Amino acid sequence: MSDEARCTPEEIDELYAKLEHDAEAHGYHLNPDREFTRDLIEGLVCNTKRLGYASCPCRLASGQRDDDIDIVCPCDYRDPDLAEFGCCYCSLYVSEEVLEGRQAPHSIPERRPTEEERAAAASRRSVSVEAADASQPARGSVPPLPVLRCRVCGYLCAREQPPGKCPICGASSDRFERFL
Repeated sequence: MSDEARCTPEEIDELYAKLEHDAEAHGYHLNPDREFTRDLIEGLVCNTKRLGYASCPCRLASGQRDDDIDIVCPCDYRDPDLAEFGCCYCSLYVSEEVLEGRQAPHSIPERRPTEEERAAAASRRSVSVEAADASQPARGSVPPLPVLRCRVCGYLCAREQPPGKCPICGASSDRFERFL
């Protein structure tokens, strides 16, 4: 590792504190194994220094932010992994069940599409954007993900499953309803 990519214990501690605060404030939890979590956070700090963005320390980044945007921490796959397996791919984030010891973290299958699948999807998106009038949504169009609404505060999110806790008011996931 080059000297500029090395990180100090202070940098790790600083990012750890920020991630822990942000996670808890938004209904998420960091892995309770502090040493394991420090190692992951060290990878995030090093990747940020090396690449200019905090790519997942457990995935191979291309070095091009646009190509890796889906694996910038927290990655696009965190929430479905938490919902299905109790932790994200690298186990930095864990569910409340894992945090409380009611579920053991285990390996997660890779959700990230292959490079070829990502290239094909990008090509399809560019064709559809060129063909559509960006100023007007298509009548009857369906969003790619369900839009969920917190019945307590009205917070909207586009995702398959509601968050464990509303990031605005703290309401539990069962207080969400499908909006679109």
